[in-house]
Amino acid sequence: MRRIFSLGRLLTLIRKEAIQMRRDRLTFAMMLGVPLMQLLLFGFAINSDPKHLPAALVAADQDKYTRAMVTALEMTGYYDFTYPDATPGEAARLIASGKVVFVVTVPSDLGERIERGDHPQILIEADATDPAAASGAISTLGAVASDAVLRATGQEWDAKARAARELQVVVHKRYNPEGLTQFNIVPGLLGVILQMTMVMMTAMALTRETERGTMENLLSMPVSPLEIMLAKVLPYFGVGAVQVLVVLGAARVIFHVPFVGSIWLLFAGILLFVMSLVILGYLISSVVRTQMQAMQVTIFYFLPSILLSGFMFPFRGMPGWAQYLGETLPLTHFLRMIRGVMLKGAGPADVAGPLWMMAVFVLIFALLALSRFRRTLD
Repeated sequence: MRRIFSLGRLLTLIRKEAIQMRRDRLTFAMMLGVPLMQLLLFGFAINSDPKHLPAALVAADQDKYTRAMVTALEMTGYYDFTYPDATPGEAARLIASGKVVFVVTVPSDLGERIERGDHPQILIEADATDPAAASGAISTLGAVASDAVLRATGQEWDAKARAARELQVVVHKRYNPEGLTQFNIVPGLLGVILQMTMVMMTAMALTRETERGTMENLLSMPVSPLEIMLAKVLPYFGVGAVQVLVVLGAARVIFHVPFVGSIWLLFAGILLFVMSLVILGYLISSVVRTQMQAMQVTIFYFLPSILLSGFMFPFRGMPGWAQYLGETLPLTHFLRMIRGVMLKGAGPADVAGPLWMMAVFVLIFALLALSRFRRTLD
């Protein structure tokens, strides 16, 4: 009678599983790569309090008080006045396109009002589409600017003069005055959902053919690699369209996310994004051998996209090397496009950069997928 448990049989099975694991190099790499990537990204790249945020200065007369205020704001580490001589129209375009986070407007009579103790005011407009990105900078803004102006008068220790000349900072949180987090998160969720489903489903499309043994029949047909790729990816556009309608409908009806831009511009950006995703999924399917490997590679790609795109954490809070990596991800540019169109009412000129980048991703992924398909399967 066969024993219920045999140590020899158990050790033989363990040895067999170890050999199989060693042969499946992709799975073994994922077991080591995913925790290492999480450690590096969370340890070095993630920062919820971004510094050196780009700002524009609109000032007709940059007197000593204006210069003192700008210097003090830059000394906090939160502000970088990359556009120190902006006009009102230029500043409006810069904040709409996302090139600056703050616009500081100094009235032409600031110096005169300070000298006569007439409670001077300045206006600071903040891009509040991502409330977390600007919260730290806004919290330090009023006191720092006011103290800098008082020091420039030389009367910072005079209580009476301080009360009369103290700078009043008017903060205007544009695009999201109440600082609601869902206004930033819900539009971005559309990109995250599309990325997870589109890449995974298309990545598994070709590997499913290979596992079932039907790829040889498909290749025996008088069709080109381009036709096979289009036949695999186009049906998923319908799935993506349903997801887009559901998420946008929920954003408007349930979460009351404002929609102030062009619906056609938004759909154009979504179309480019979905095209890049399905072709990327097809590229993955031409590299891996099984559906399990396709799922693993998709998850491995999904993790840095979530962390480095600006969806969960402020993009400008990351170090330079992490921002460079984030620029290579389609999700990064999609988030800029959809938040700009939905929340800011951005026009084609304002989101031209993200749209062009997504078009470049479509071209690069398509060329790589076609070349890889011919090399491995023809």
